[in-house]
Amino acid sequence: MGKTLEITDNNFEEVISSELPVLVDFWAEWCGPCKMIGPIVEEIAGEYDGKAVIGKVDVDNNPMVSAKFGIRSIPTLLVFKNGEIVDKQIGVVPKSVLTQKLDAQLV
Repeated sequence: MGKTLEITDNNFEEVISSELPVLVDFWAEWCGPCKMIGPIVEEIAGEYDGKAVIGKVDVDNNPMVSAKFGIRSIPTLLVFKNGEIVDKQIGVVPKSVLTQKLDAQLV
């Protein structure tokens, strides 16, 4: 069973340089909508174990990464492939929207 990876300012570059697509959930403890999408991201981590890397960045504890990507609204989910942003989602969406974005990168 896959588990979301805790991504920090220190390991971010290493994580997004994965050969697999990477979904990064920018969130914060005080963010209500983040709590709604969190369990969805966890489910996706389980379903995409071995196919994609699923991680979370706590924006309060990792200001460098958040600033680098101009994260102003949370939750913001970024999809990376080969270290580059290939898709973006701001706000809470159904799980199917996120899985479609990941599936598009699995080809």
